[in-house]
Amino acid sequence: MLILASRSPQRVALLREAGYAFQCDPADIDEEGYPRHFVAADIARWLAQAKADRVASRHPQDTVLAADTVVALGEELLGKPEDAPHARRMLRSLSGSTHRVITGVAVVAIDQDLRIVEHVESTVQMRVLTDDEVERYVASGDWRGKAGGYGIQDNDPFVTCMNGSVSNVIGLPMELVMKLPIAEFRSPNENGNA
Repeated sequence: MLILASRSPQRVALLREAGYAFQCDPADIDEEGYPRHFVAADIARWLAQAKADRVASRHPQDTVLAADTVVALGEELLGKPEDAPHARRMLRSLSGSTHRVITGVAVVAIDQDLRIVEHVESTVQMRVLTDDEVERYVASGDWRGKAGGYGIQDNDPFVTCMNGSVSNVIGLPMELVMKLPIAEFRSPNENGNA
């Protein structure tokens, strides 16, 4: 069985749309526990592996897929906002910026002695946001659970240009996932695509 170590509705939707059969079991790890000298890609990989290891310990006969997304604005890392004021500060700092979105992806299957950890990076350019736009977005609640406090899939994601994987910015780089050794958990979707 494939276990997704997440409760993210975006990751669930991306995996389902690609035809994977899976169950969810969120890892609930301390996302601040990474070594402080790590750079963004190391942090994303470390967190994905920590999530996969935690869930795999509960499901040693299954294959666990985990991911963690971080947003890097220069050297500053932006995780998920804690509350509305935090989301407001994040959006204001990202306004008019070019930033990086990095997702670490890990696959762990204890009984198969399988452990893979990769990452994907995309670059996102955001337009300058007005105070009214920030306030409307924060009031919508769409920032909840999203690294950097926004989602590229939202009605107005404020993004003017992006280089790299869109699904990475959403939270699960499907181009990478499709290359991982989890094909046995995938069936053709409604369009007949395998």
